[in-house]
Formats: sequence, C-alpha cells, structure tokens
Amino acid sequence: MDEEGPAEQESWSPVHRERSQTSGSLSEGSGKRKQQGAPGMGQRGPEPQTSDDKEPCTKRVKPVAKTLSGSGPPSAKVTPLKRLSQSIQRSISFKTEPRPPGYVPPSRAGGCRRRSSKLWSETFDRVSEELSAREVKRQEVIFELMQGEQQLVDDLNLVKKNYYEPMLTLAILPEAELREIFGTLDSLAPLHEDLLGRLMGLRQEDGTVPELGPTLLDWLPRLQAYESYCCHQVWAKARLDRRKREPAVGEFLRLCQESAFSRKLELWSFLDLPRSRLVKYPLLLREVLRQTPPEHPDHGALQRAVALAQDLVGLINRKTGEAECRYYQQRLSYPDGAPRHPSIDRSSLLLCHGELRNSKGQRLHVFLFQEALVLTRPILQGEQVVFQVQGPPLPVGQLEVQDLPDGGVRLGGALRERARSCLRVSAGAQAHTLQAADAFDKQQWLSRLRQALAPRPPVELDCSLGPLAALRLDCDPPMDHT
Repeated sequence: MDEEGPAEQESWSPVHRERSQTSGSLSEGSGKRKQQGAPGMGQRGPEPQTSDDKEPCTKRVKPVAKTLSGSGPPSAKVTPLKRLSQSIQRSISFKTEPRPPGYVPPSRAGGCRRRSSKLWSETFDRVSEELSAREVKRQEVIFELMQGEQQLVDDLNLVKKNYYEPMLTLAILPEAELREIFGTLDSLAPLHEDLLGRLMGLRQEDGTVPELGPTLLDWLPRLQAYESYCCHQVWAKARLDRRKREPAVGEFLRLCQESAFSRKLELWSFLDLPRSRLVKYPLLLREVLRQTPPEHPDHGALQRAVALAQDLVGLINRKTGEAECRYYQQRLSYPDGAPRHPSIDRSSLLLCHGELRNSKGQRLHVFLFQEALVLTRPILQGEQVVFQVQGPPLPVGQLEVQDLPDGGVRLGGALRERARSCLRVSAGAQAHTLQAADAFDKQQWLSRLRQALAPRPPVELDCSLGPLAALRLDCDPPMDHT
C-alpha cells in the first residue's frame, strides 16, 4: 500500500479530459480530430488533407497524481501496500456457467459508463482575474482532492448496493464469507463522506477554498481505520479467488462486470480502491503545499498535514507488510517429517518474493524473508495454493550473492542453452543458480538481496520488489496437484 517513493516533480498543468478510471486521480487528456467541411458545388472532391488533418492530436498533459509518481525513470521503491495490490490483481479466470437464480443485472444501455472530469476553472465560470497562476493551480489540486473523495464515496456505495447486498439476498455466499471478502469496507464510506462534507463547507461562493490545513489535521487521524482493512486484503483476495471458481459466484461476478455500472471492472478492482486512494493523500497534499506560498496563512498547517499523512500511510504500509509476511509464512508447506525453520518464523518482514527458474529450468517461487531466503514450489492442496519448501532455507546472515554474466552459464534440460539474467546465491554447502525473467528483474532481485545483507539495514527497510509483482503467484501458476 507507505508513501510512494519521492519522484522528481514536474510542473503541473490542468487538462480537460474524460475519466474512465475509478480512482481519484485525473485521467489523461486526448486531442480532438479536426472536422472536414463538405465539398461545395462543382468541386471534384475534398481538398487534400494536411498532416495535421490526418491525425488527431495525441499530446498528453500529465495530471498531478501521475506527474508526482510517474516522472523520470521507473521508481525502484514499491512498498508492501502497493506491492500487495499489484500482486493480488492476478486472479483465477472462470468459465461461463448457468446464471444465479433471481439475479437480473442492470441494463447495459448506453455502453460502459464514463465519468466526466471538469477542471476547477471550468466548473466556476466567474474565476477572479485577480488570482495568480499559482493560486489557480492550488485550487485545481484542491478541486481534484474533492472530486476524488466524491468518486470514492460513489464507488463504495456502488459496491454495497450492487455486490454485497445482492450476494447476501440471493444467498450466493454466506454472510460470514461476505464479511471476510468485503472486510471493513462499509465503515470507510462515512469516513470519506465526512471529509467531503468538510471540504464543501470550506468552499466560498467563487469556488475557492482559502485554508485547507486545519481541516486536514483534524480529519487525517481517522485514516487509522485503514489499518485493519489493508492488512486483511491478502486473506480477502485469496478467499474471493477460491469462491469465484464456483458456478453461481463466477457467473454473478461476470454479469456484474458486463453491466454498465461496473465500468468493466472486476469486483477486486473496487475492493482495492480505498488502498489506492490512501496512498495518494501524501502526493496530493504535497502538491497543494507546493502551490501554497510560504507567507500564505495555510502554509504551516499544510506542512503538518503532509507530515501526518506520510506518517499514517507509512504505519499502515508497515503493518500491511507484516500481515503479508504472516500470510505467506502460513502458506509454506514442509515435506513430511521436516520441522519448521525458526529463521522463517522469526521474520516479521517479507522483503520480496516472486518467480525465478532453477538450473533445470523449473519454476520456483522464491521468498526473501527478513532472516532467510526460501525456495519453494507452488502446489494445490484441496482448494488452496501452498508453497512447498525445497530444501533448507539459506540464512541471510550467511548468504553470498553473485551476479552472473549473460551467456556465462547453461541452464535447462538436455539442451543446456546459454542463459541470460542469471544470479547465484549460496550459503555454506548450498548453492543455487537462478534465472530472472529479464535483466531489470534480475537487478531488482540483486538490489533486494544486497539490501538484506547490509550490516545495519535502515529501520524503514524497503521490502518491495517493484515490477516483480507481475510475477507474483496467487492462484494461477502451473502447479502440481497433491
């Protein structure tokens, strides 16, 4: 979920666009195709088109949330909160089965519903010419903050009305399982309705919000309610993935996704919206502060609000990382008679995990815990995926890491092809040659392994693996059945 790593800030400029996202960030703009007039009487045909007439304008202007988080080269820091979300997006696909009795989805007339997103300066026609360009940008960011709150409230109410209540009424899932999947989501809507109401109360007749900081300082501590919700997400997603393989559940979710209200999003995309919103608060508030002059009466309160938001998100991120660690510790499976390894159980952080291949070309799922590197093989036991430990863990304190040059090692079966993106880890008598998906993933692994080997790692140890989240295994990798 953390503050996302600080990125170089680009100058922010508003852009008119239509929204197809569910989060509070502004979507990217798009150009319009120039209109061609009809040929007049006596003309042979339309005049030859210029290059400008042939192609629409595709120039994009970055909105604030993307400008702050996406500028420059890809950030290596993806915190547990964020990584957890990326990891659990992978879900089991389900086949079409008979529809659940009694459920008729809303009509799809009009196609997928899209959200329009107007700028502050477009919403309020009588914007004072006395406002400086910096103040206009400040009001635009505040307006984006308010829009994001409204859209989140709408989506939280949508989830309750179109998913939770129908599934409960039609007995598609028992109430206890619904509570496990939806968690404390129902308690988050009043929280954001409260902030939205406060912000609306601050707005003056001309649409400006003079001071925002004191209100945020009073409201931000309520974000602590996110701790239980975010920490439970990894369990909730696993339960949802198991249940949607059932015909009634899978068909209900398919019908919902095909309906206009869902905007073609899966249920989990909606359940992950609060976490997505949470990590945006430090970004948005920092941008409001950046557009607030030091002499502005709101400057000091905004500084404290930014620090408070960063602390709260960092705390929830740390707790989410610990919860993720416990979850995977519980899903480790040991061979018959093999004892559990204390170095794994003592670890309170899962620094990273993802798919690598061994020297035989076999897929492994590798976990780098705080005190041990563990090689596993995903298998299916009953309805649940577990990770079968392959050999003794490698203690981090004895770990040696070697970067292997491309083509310098042969991997695979009988062909023994020269491999790329390989590294070697060893501890004592154990040694393993592992292959990453590509050079970038290999460097991410090397970075995290070396970070774990640092003599005195920082308190806020970065326990993420960036794009390796795409390789995470939840319920859809090739598995052995036992």
